[in-house]
Amino acid sequence: MARRDRSFFEKQEREQLAPYAMPSSASRGRAHPEPEHPFRLAFQRDRDRIIHSTAFRRLEYKTQVFVNQEGDYYRTRLTHTMETAQITRTVARILGLNQDLAEAVALAHDLGHTPFGHAGEHVLADLMRDHGGFDHNSQSLRIVEELEQRHPHFDGLNLSYEVREGIVKHSGRYDRPRVADFDAGSAPPLEAQIVDYCDEIAYNAHDIDDGIQSGLISLEDLEGIELWDRTYDRIRKAFPKASLSVLRYQAVRTLIDELTTDLLDAIEARILEHGIETIEDLRRVKPHLAGPSQAMDVQVRQLKARLMERLYQHHRVRRMTAKAGRVMRALFETYMEDPHQMPPHITARAGAGVSMARVIADYIAGMTDRFALEEHGRLFDPFQKV
Repeated sequence: MARRDRSFFEKQEREQLAPYAMPSSASRGRAHPEPEHPFRLAFQRDRDRIIHSTAFRRLEYKTQVFVNQEGDYYRTRLTHTMETAQITRTVARILGLNQDLAEAVALAHDLGHTPFGHAGEHVLADLMRDHGGFDHNSQSLRIVEELEQRHPHFDGLNLSYEVREGIVKHSGRYDRPRVADFDAGSAPPLEAQIVDYCDEIAYNAHDIDDGIQSGLISLEDLEGIELWDRTYDRIRKAFPKASLSVLRYQAVRTLIDELTTDLLDAIEARILEHGIETIEDLRRVKPHLAGPSQAMDVQVRQLKARLMERLYQHHRVRRMTAKAGRVMRALFETYMEDPHQMPPHITARAGAGVSMARVIADYIAGMTDRFALEEHGRLFDPFQKV
């Protein structure tokens, strides 16, 4: 039996993918030319490079909502990324898209997140306001293009154009400086677009799950939310003798299914509406095709508003957020005052167009929650070894 090689799988893609999908053989390639692998496709290699990166492993100890040390039950950036990738692959499979490309973008979409979740990002963005700014999508691109060291002849992971485009155009934003390098006048492939909303499906569902598990919100806090009421009532009627934890799990599971089904229906309707037949047709629709139906969008906004009110603004979450902000600010200001309190291999990155402020932002953004707290102790606790 002959071994199936790369040409076999590329032919399989061309035959099986939807006409508006992105086949591996049509990629615009890599910034640094490399020989193709004899049996692995381009986007498959990208996905694997991301999984093996240092930045990906660090997601295990980075905050989603709850600071890592608050408990072992809650989602981290890593588990959130895996849940996003799982939903993304499902949507890609059903729509006939390139699952490897979609999964690669999903796995990379949060690489640039700081410790302490969005609280950390807001603080670092404020601190970097006069030094070129900071946002986690641009930082994700910076990680895969420059900061990861895996090759002897160039920096970064040398990912395909389409994966890097999906990273920098995440959330349908085209105003980031680096977007100009990726055809700012066009939308990314649908494989990248679906990651935006699959990300939202994942975090809405698991924030409910973690919020109830933590005791910060109750079922009563979610009453009156149309999407949740409909989902939870159906599960409660189907399993009247089930425990609260089982009901919660089944409701969250059903919520993900309903949101995903709506996303699929909405995308298919827009493909027909816009007469999408090729990837060129798809790229002309901005900001993008992927997103919920109008009716579901209203319901999701209602849910997010309640989570903001009852979960994200909960006094315990606000305490975690404030504490994280103080740690981030203290680290940044200390390093700016005396950069040589950082390790020599970090300070050596400054120069050749890279400011010390950017080096400091890279260093802090790459920290896990645990490392940032330990580093803060080493700098400010007189009884802790340096």
